[in-house]
Amino acid sequence: MISIEDFEKVELRVGLIVSAEDFPEAKKPAYKLSIDLGEVGIKRSSARITDLYTKEQLVGKLVICVTNLPMRKVGPFESEVLTTGFYRADGAVVLAVPEQDAPLGARLG
Repeated sequence: MISIEDFEKVELRVGLIVSAEDFPEAKKPAYKLSIDLGEVGIKRSSARITDLYTKEQLVGKLVICVTNLPMRKVGPFESEVLTTGFYRADGAVVLAVPEQDAPLGARLG
């Protein structure tokens, strides 16, 4: 169990995927995403979501990102935010997305 204070430390924010590129250097299939998080800026994320999403489907999609984790080096790529999703039994990841439009950078509360 964690406290509500611990949970409140996690910054979950709405972002808009503005570009998605192949990431052939990744050990597991992934995309390189650029995500507009409003006042937080445009941040990059490595996301293993190739099983269920094409690059074309991703551009323009709202997603939920963790924005206050340290940068993570994924091969030659610097992943600045964690794009959230849910693992299915087959290992595929379903993106966590807002049900309706929300301002870019809005924080989950």
